[in-house]
Amino acid sequence: MRLYSARFYFERGNTMIYDVAIIGAGVIGGMLARELSKYKLSVTLLEKENDVAMEASHANSGIVHGGYDPVPGTLKAKLNSEGVELLFEAAKELNVPCKRNGSMVCAFSAEEEPIIDELYQQGQENQIPGLKILSGDEARIIEPNLSAAVTKVLHVTNAGIVCPYDLTIASIGNAMDNGVQLLRNFKVVSISREKSLFCVKSESGDAIECRFLVNCAGAYSDEIARIAGDDFFEIIPRAGEYMLLDKLEGNRVSHTLFQCPSVEGKGILVSPTVDGNLLVGPTAKVVSTPKCNDTTAEGLAEVERLASKSVPSVNFRQVITSFTGVRASTKGGEFILKASDNVPGLVHAGAIDSPGLTCCVSIARYLTNILSQIGLILEQKDEWNGIRENFHAFREMNDEEKNAYIQEHPAFGKIVCRCETVSEGEIVQAIRTNPTALDIDSVKRRTRSGMGRCQGGFCGPYVMELISRELGIPMEEVTKFGGQSRMVIGRIGE
Repeated sequence: MRLYSARFYFERGNTMIYDVAIIGAGVIGGMLARELSKYKLSVTLLEKENDVAMEASHANSGIVHGGYDPVPGTLKAKLNSEGVELLFEAAKELNVPCKRNGSMVCAFSAEEEPIIDELYQQGQENQIPGLKILSGDEARIIEPNLSAAVTKVLHVTNAGIVCPYDLTIASIGNAMDNGVQLLRNFKVVSISREKSLFCVKSESGDAIECRFLVNCAGAYSDEIARIAGDDFFEIIPRAGEYMLLDKLEGNRVSHTLFQCPSVEGKGILVSPTVDGNLLVGPTAKVVSTPKCNDTTAEGLAEVERLASKSVPSVNFRQVITSFTGVRASTKGGEFILKASDNVPGLVHAGAIDSPGLTCCVSIARYLTNILSQIGLILEQKDEWNGIRENFHAFREMNDEEKNAYIQEHPAFGKIVCRCETVSEGEIVQAIRTNPTALDIDSVKRRTRSGMGRCQGGFCGPYVMELISRELGIPMEEVTKFGGQSRMVIGRIGE
């Protein structure tokens, strides 16, 4: 095994050379980048889209799973049990809103009750704290809107909720503040290896070189493995449809409510979000490609029907948007976290389905250890800072504090998004802060501008003007999510 000393990237012609390149700027790639930023290494994060958190990391349940579900003895079980507290710790350091609201797994008949007992036993074997079995009546004391048909409940007190895209954005922003480079619109089409260096080329012809390469490409991780010459696993894309309800429904439940799981997943949930909405879903349908992320009338009808089974009083007239996320699974059902047997220096993080979000920090540390075992020298930085400035500080101020802040920063006194009370100052801050917001949807994810009842109908045009002004581009080049998703094509009368 050859050891490599830490060094910072340098240019050879137009090619940048790094110690480590990570393919995929989702929550796993982001947390790994943050973990590696602790060390004297040159690290780059390669993302095919115009922003981070564009795939499964922005379209999932946002649940911090307690750890009762993975089969005891598996890698999933180990990383889940370790990952809960690590995630809450990271969220605190990154100033990402999270809440330990607990979860309930509900049985609706005597036939389902043994599943609750089995999950409780699995949780005990996985050493998960705070598990309780409740009767339906006991559960309804805690959750008054829970269906009268529920007969038995597994109460998971250490579970929680977090905003998945906020966590991803914050982890990558913190990594960038500590020296990691983010290369967007870098769709990998070629990976070759020569003289201990990988050459990674993008669809647009850009290229970087690196000593170690980590495949964190989510639902595309099997494709990246094939491109790298290590074709040994296949991803099964599984689409899940969700509905998001207005904040008027946000207090319908306080816990995350699950139904008994099946081989297809953890089933339809009803859960509050950290931002005060109510989330229901997902379905679980195998699709041909990760690009199959459309919502369907049939899928959304199934979400409504099954969510109503858990909480009959949910008012689905308050749905403000729906979306589909595609998660990456394999036939074996286990995470793929390993160094390649065939390509030296290549590490895979594939098939990171549920509870991947919960495990993101424990997975990042696991991958860092693998890199160390295959030769990457980890020399800690003296100046590393793991605390990210609170991006949400203004909205958390009281009225007196806001008034004082507006006196010094007038842009924060101009409300752009009335539904979510988002100011011009917050939007400008998002465009200027790592990782910078470059389009309408990236502003939306960072500030919640456009996430209210009107879904950007009123604030959208002014957000476009701010992006145009701050980036120095004409309005015709402002996009919804990068690529050709332009919002306007020209000016009237021209």
